[in-house]
Amino acid sequence: MSEKETIKKRALEWTSDFFDKESREEVLNYIKEDAEELTDAFYKDLEFGTGGMRGIMGPGTNRVNKYTLGVATQALSNYVKSQFSNEEKLKVAIAYDSRRNSKEFSEMIAGVLQSNGIEALLFEDLRPTPELSFAIREYDCQAGIVVTASHNPPEYNGYKVYWSDGGQIVPPHDKALITEVQSLTYSDVHFHEGAPVYTSLGKETDDAYIEALKKQSFSNNGKDSFKLVFTSIHGTSIALMPQTLEALGFLNYKIVEEQANPDGNFPTVKSPNPEESEALSMAVDLANKEGSDMVIGTDPDADRVGIAVRDDKNEMVLLNGNQAATVLIDYLLEQWKLRGKLNGKQFIGRTVVTTELLDKVAQAYGVQTKTCLTGFKWIADLIRQYESELEFVGGGEESYGYMVGSFVRDKDAIGSAALLAEAAAYEKSKGSSFFNRLLDIYVKHGHFHESLVSKTLKGKSGAEKIKNMMDGFRSNPPISLAGEKVTHIVDFDKSLVTNIVESNTTSLHYPKSNVIQLVTEQGSRITARPSGTEPKIKFYFSLNRDLKSKDEYYQSLDILGTKIDKMKLELGI
Repeated sequence: MSEKETIKKRALEWTSDFFDKESREEVLNYIKEDAEELTDAFYKDLEFGTGGMRGIMGPGTNRVNKYTLGVATQALSNYVKSQFSNEEKLKVAIAYDSRRNSKEFSEMIAGVLQSNGIEALLFEDLRPTPELSFAIREYDCQAGIVVTASHNPPEYNGYKVYWSDGGQIVPPHDKALITEVQSLTYSDVHFHEGAPVYTSLGKETDDAYIEALKKQSFSNNGKDSFKLVFTSIHGTSIALMPQTLEALGFLNYKIVEEQANPDGNFPTVKSPNPEESEALSMAVDLANKEGSDMVIGTDPDADRVGIAVRDDKNEMVLLNGNQAATVLIDYLLEQWKLRGKLNGKQFIGRTVVTTELLDKVAQAYGVQTKTCLTGFKWIADLIRQYESELEFVGGGEESYGYMVGSFVRDKDAIGSAALLAEAAAYEKSKGSSFFNRLLDIYVKHGHFHESLVSKTLKGKSGAEKIKNMMDGFRSNPPISLAGEKVTHIVDFDKSLVTNIVESNTTSLHYPKSNVIQLVTEQGSRITARPSGTEPKIKFYFSLNRDLKSKDEYYQSLDILGTKIDKMKLELGI
């Protein structure tokens, strides 16, 4: 049977009476009118990856819908019952974001859990992802689910699974759950007829989360006069950020009202991603109008945060995730040191594509750095691995995710935004600024400059192009880039580090992942990694040089930026 015939056969199965009327009619329309949509909806099963699933909403095996999410929830129910067979009562917490269908999907999920004898704890309305992580631990749940597609385009939704420690699932649970998902069919799902019964979570959980966050705060210096602009970019942070800012002493803030209404169509932005400058443009405009000191913007499920601050020319500038993480970690470690809390048994966490400047900052305070694969679930896993011997201070990743302390086990835009603002207010109270502190760090430890190239390649053909690009990068890596000799090739899929200069290899002690990293003689790092949640391939560049004084910053920025541009040109990206 040809691929085209197989796709049509799979599609025709969705026209049976087992599926709801709306799905049947839409699939019939694909068959008659839209061959491309038919192919993309049915050429494969939507992959349940190591953290969950994410995809375009609609009928089809390769789509997010009640049936694909139902299978995922049935599999999770089966697995939770097998892993906690001695527990009398099983509980799973559920949160959802502002995307289309998120509430309906969440109620369906609660019904499947109920039909499997598991109590569902469902938030009364949309809530940030970090609060779900907090709730799992607060209410002693065995697992958690967030219905979200993070910062993906409006047509997407998704499903993230968390374990009893509040972190996203990691080995061995991730692979075991994937196997369980693959063993089920739609008919195996115990869908619940009628309105599900669940425990509703609301203000009591909000208050407990904010109280836990207040314990992470160090200083009120400068907060009363510090001026903030906040935008939720139509997402969930509007449900918690204003209360959090006020609880931590920030009373002088403005909300971007045009973006305050939760809306899965994200009408005022091209992409609801705080990594994109356009997403924060309205907030920056308001900050300039109000003479504000800082801008805070979060993604739809409020686990990522972007910031803008005033530079040495008093102009608002957007900082990237590496820069924000660097100042945040430096501030945390400074405050720990001032309070005599550092004794050599602390650590920070970062991913392998996050700036190595964090290592230098931590080392200056006598604090260890632990590295992990991309994805905050691996930082949560570091906490779990070392919590009996080391205390976790904080962690960050280049993609605008940060976490302070361990009461939440995922990146937390609410908590980290409040502490980023606290660090900025603290610096202003001393006559300095957040930006000036960043420059001081560069002078002390070296100027690290990073850049990201992200290529979107959709559909089946896009997936094949991404595979070919990675195969080529792996089989035929460059011997030099922008005049810098490549000395090491780090292959996370083969778990090998190849030293080209000395012609030897060493083992790499990370879980296998489709990532290739090149290291040059000058310490530059270039990394290629397909996204695990979007149809993208990403190329990360990190270069560094000494900075003798803050006056040299812009010259240094131009030197490193020019070199990165040359590397991109040589790599054909």
